[in-house]
Amino acid sequence: MIEPNSDQETSNDEESGTHTRSKPRSASKAGFEKKTMALVYDFDGTLSPRPMQDYAFLPQIGQDASAFWKESNRLAKEQGADSLITYMHLLYKKAKEAGVRIDRDDLVAQGRNVELYAGVEDWFDALGDYVKLRAESHGVGLRHYLISSGLTEIIEGTRIYKRFHNVFASEYWFEAYDLPYPKRVITDTGKTQYLFRINKGIEDLGNNINQHMPEDARPIPFFNMIYFGDGDTDVPSMAVMRKNGGHAVAVYPPGKAKKKCVDLFKAGRCDFFAPADYRRGSELFKRTCLLIDRILADIRVQEEKWRIGREVR
Repeated sequence: MIEPNSDQETSNDEESGTHTRSKPRSASKAGFEKKTMALVYDFDGTLSPRPMQDYAFLPQIGQDASAFWKESNRLAKEQGADSLITYMHLLYKKAKEAGVRIDRDDLVAQGRNVELYAGVEDWFDALGDYVKLRAESHGVGLRHYLISSGLTEIIEGTRIYKRFHNVFASEYWFEAYDLPYPKRVITDTGKTQYLFRINKGIEDLGNNINQHMPEDARPIPFFNMIYFGDGDTDVPSMAVMRKNGGHAVAVYPPGKAKKKCVDLFKAGRCDFFAPADYRRGSELFKRTCLLIDRILADIRVQEEKWRIGREVR
């Protein structure tokens, strides 16, 4: 099970930092509670220019990245197999053939080599500062989540791992077989499950999310959420987010073609698109702040409606 990480809270709300459930409030102090904003990110191509395995795993086992992914995709197509399970199996098969033993600690260590786009490391604090400056409601919180088909173990070794409230990613069982066996595989469409987990506040993967939960009981409404992605693999998540009143932003490598993002924008899959430059003052920063302003205004409106409703009971 993935351990959740510390929140990027913008005020002293009642999150524990290691659990996703809030401490209970007494009835006399109960107030409008839907003040948490959730920014949800893909990883490969969104926060990092290339697949995370390209930086250390593949070089360590003597594999050319382009050739490896081409072989993985070919095998998946030939065998009618899931492409993600195929790549997870092929990684360790290639490692074994090369006589290289890689365990969990090795993968975590590899995370230190993963390149991040400009500004990513400062992004979380910069947005936290912006929310503190702009929020008119007391107690607004800002959380960051990661949903990735990449490997949990490598992500844990990156410099930004602790900035996420929770990380949902593919993961290995290391003791089940000679070759590590996939424990969790997060596919393109499977990512949407985790959006609903965030929305419903059911982040413990041991708990089922299929039971109906009324909209007014969900702690983080979709309209308080923004999804960041870079292409076709993010379309299901963007579609779910936008359909349910949330927001989406598409990014592309700075200085390179933006056609895919333009297509997503024209198809109504995203609110905005911008180069993957996370520095303060960039187009991405400014457009994200516009969406944050919209969410903050909506929180204020909903809070005022809640307050009036209490008065006229």
